[in-house]
Order: sequence, then structure tokens, then C-alpha cells
Amino acid sequence: MSKQPQYTIKDIATEMGVSVSTVSRALSDHPHISEETKGRVRELAEKYDYRHNALAASLRNSRSNTIGLILPRLSQYFPSTVATAIQNKLHEYGYNLMICQSNDSPALEKELVNVLYASRVEGLIVSSTLYTSDFSHFDIFAKSKIPLVFYDRFPKNYEAHKVQGDDYTGGYQNTLHLLQQGCRRIAHISGPLTCNIYEDRYNGYLDALKKYEVPLNEGIVFFHELTRENALKTCEVIFSGSSLPDAIFACNDTTAIAVLEYARKHHIRIPQDVMLTGYSNDPRSEITEPAVTSVEQFPYEVGDQAATLMMNLLRHKIKQEDNYVSITTPVELIRRASSGTAETKVVPDDKAVSPGRQIKAVS
Repeated sequence: MSKQPQYTIKDIATEMGVSVSTVSRALSDHPHISEETKGRVRELAEKYDYRHNALAASLRNSRSNTIGLILPRLSQYFPSTVATAIQNKLHEYGYNLMICQSNDSPALEKELVNVLYASRVEGLIVSSTLYTSDFSHFDIFAKSKIPLVFYDRFPKNYEAHKVQGDDYTGGYQNTLHLLQQGCRRIAHISGPLTCNIYEDRYNGYLDALKKYEVPLNEGIVFFHELTRENALKTCEVIFSGSSLPDAIFACNDTTAIAVLEYARKHHIRIPQDVMLTGYSNDPRSEITEPAVTSVEQFPYEVGDQAATLMMNLLRHKIKQEDNYVSITTPVELIRRASSGTAETKVVPDDKAVSPGRQIKAVS
């Protein structure tokens, strides 16, 4: 079966007896084209199901009005909220967003960078994978003077514009809160330290322990991809020993909720036996039982700032030759029942050491 030829802007111009540029301007609602002509063009476009070819237009105009976005996974709360904010802000400026998922694969990330470059995006916004160590595949954008903005996860030794959350402060406040609640054996479940956000949260954890002169116990510190499955395996290790933690600081809420699941199954009371905190203030953390203390990252602001920075670069409000812009967005610790209710006595900031909680080891 032969494919029906696509009706083009040239066909409209031929049928009307006008130039292609007249039809193009009519479709763009140009003020110099009469309403009668615009109406006739729209009528024919609808009659023959004409579709504007954005790619062809971008080739002619050297503009695509499209920004690329590469993120690890769209299914999670933080990246999906950031992506929504980016799209909404870009829409205000008449730009579209092309979203790609790396699935935390450096190889796929590299492939997507090349695909988006070939698609003639006018800028690229990226949250890199957990394991990206070589960022040279992004050089193609820098060499072509196409704006590049990283957010959340970004390279440690690669010069670029970036928007970052204050992960050090989030890790510090989270741990300090547990210390003030009387905890001294605080387990830390983190992502790989190859990723800047987990390195910063871990450093905040370490400095809070130092403030209270609590020695680091490396036996209850874990680094791995923060999935539910990995969290449950880590819980098996944590609760199989004879010396158990009195608190757990999980570096994302997926992990914290998995800890709750494990605790419920094994009759471990939270917060009475073990206090628990998470990170990112996922909406699920507020509806669990007990609700989980977490760190609000304000993802919508992160996305809005990333998109605004991109537009400032495109509109030359920030020159490519200027120093690279680094924006830090705030965090806030949201205290909930998993780390003690409002009635729970808070230990003053005097470095007093509690004996810790004793619970029965899980067999």
C-alpha cells in the first residue's frame, strides 16, 4: 500500500496562488497578513491535515526552540517535580522541553548527549548519573557554545553552570537533630560517594558527629544505590548484630520507607526502639505510620532556577565567557514522628552522651 504524500506549505501556497512566505507568515499570525488570507490558509491547513514540520523549520532558521533535559529517572518524586518546574518555566519563554532518562547508566547518558546535540537543542540541562566520572562527552556543547546547565548531581572537576541543593547542610541538620534527640549510634545509609550529593550529605553527617564528639562507627555506615531492595538487605545487616543503632539516617525517602517496612515486619518500634530520618520530603513520607522526618529540598525551586539560568544564558544576560554560575538552593528539616514526637525530650546541645536504646536483635 503506497503512503499518501504529506500536504506541505508549498501545496497551500500553490492552491491559493500566493508565495510560500505569505503562507508561512499567515500560519505564524503575522500582523502584516490580512485576516482573510489567514483564515483561508487555516481552512486549507485543516482540510488537508497539514502539520508544521518543526525540524525542517529549525534547519531553515537555525533555531529549534527546544531545550534538552537528561535526568536519571522520571518516576521518582524529586526529578519529576524538577522536570515539571523546568517545563513550566521554559513554556513562559516559548520553549519546548525534550526529556531523556539515563537510568543511571553513563553509557546511555553519553548516547543521549549525542542524540540531543544531533536534534539541535538550543541548550542542555542535566542531572548526571550516580557513576559518571568522565564528563568529556559534554564537551561537544561547550565547543559549540551551546548553554549547558547541571543541577542536583553535577561533576566535581568539570567547569559548568550548576544549580545545587545545600546537601551538606541537609546532612548536618539531619544528624544533629538525631543527636539532640539523644541518639549516639546513628547508622548512615547513603548512595555511592562518586556522586556529589551523597558525598556532601555524608560530610554533613561526619561533622555533626564531630560536634558531639561521637566517634564514627564504620560498621553502621553503608554506601550503595538507594533502592528498596538494597535498603531491605542493609536492614538485615544492621539488625543482625548484637550492638544495634539507636537511629538510622537514610539518604532518601525510598530507603527510609523500606526501613519502616522492615521494622514493622520484625516488630521493631519506630521511634521508641530506633529513630529514623529520610531525605527529600517525598509526599509518601508524610502519610506513613509513623510519618518520616525528612529534608525538604524544594525541587520546584531547583527546576525553576535551572530553567531561569538556561534562559539567561540563551538571552545573553550571562555571557558564556563570564565565570561559571553556581546557585545553591535551600533545604529544611521537616520533623515528624519517626524521630520522636513533639513531646519527646530534646537533649540540650551540651554534648551529653546517652546510653542509647537497647532492643532485641532480629534472629
